[in-house]
Amino acid sequence: MSREAKEVVVVIGSGSIGLAIARRVGAGRTVLLADHSEKAAQGAAERLRGEGYDVTTHVTDVSDHDAVEALADAATALGPVTQVVHTAGVSPTQAGIERLLHVDLLGTAMVLDAFARVVATGGAGIVIASMAGHRESPYAPEIEHALATTETSKLLELPFLQADQIGSTVHAYALSKRANSLRVQTSAVAWGRRGARINAVSPGVIITPLAVDELSGPRGEWFDQVRKASAVGRFGTPDEVADAAAFLLGPRAGFITGADLLMDGGVTAALRTGELTMP
Repeated sequence: MSREAKEVVVVIGSGSIGLAIARRVGAGRTVLLADHSEKAAQGAAERLRGEGYDVTTHVTDVSDHDAVEALADAATALGPVTQVVHTAGVSPTQAGIERLLHVDLLGTAMVLDAFARVVATGGAGIVIASMAGHRESPYAPEIEHALATTETSKLLELPFLQADQIGSTVHAYALSKRANSLRVQTSAVAWGRRGARINAVSPGVIITPLAVDELSGPRGEWFDQVRKASAVGRFGTPDEVADAAAFLLGPRAGFITGADLLMDGGVTAALRTGELTMP
């Protein structure tokens, strides 16, 4: 089979979770690895190539509409896009409110729109959201409706998404991740018109470099309480997220679309019962 005829797996974000999923679903396909950092993308691609994967890279900024559209076009130029994995994001410790909203909230919405335009029939996508999206939800019905249905180009104009209304990066992150779940749900309609599916996975604390930043940051003591209060008593691994993603991307999940799989080891349960409280 020629390179041009291969199915294409688009992985946005070259971090630990993105690479773990690429390893699970990339064999025999062309993996298009996208990242805002050329150095990070190239380094990750070399690791995958050393393991036998066919990888090409693309530098993109998911907060830039034109860049996201260009990524979708670059993917289709390689072959039929059958799987899309969106893992890119920033954490409350890594970015301010404005940057966080542009990357985690708006960026995800733009990725969903762009790939709804090009995904192949029978294809599937995954958005890596977060348990944070379940922590404060459900919000008031009018907020939920606006996050789910507002035209993407106008999302950040919503009054409750203004920095003076949000107040903290922690709250901005929770709002963004709730929006991810809601946008996946509504995007399932557009993806379905192409005969494709889209779902979200909302992990808890997964040990990655991003998580290490959080664990060593000002909320580190609270995260230790999270581990102790969770039902399973530990944090998760990128491979466990990859297991869930591979299922949702595969044929056995053919009747699942617009869903959000919470996999947090029981942290949200501890919050609901009061065994764990927010700092």
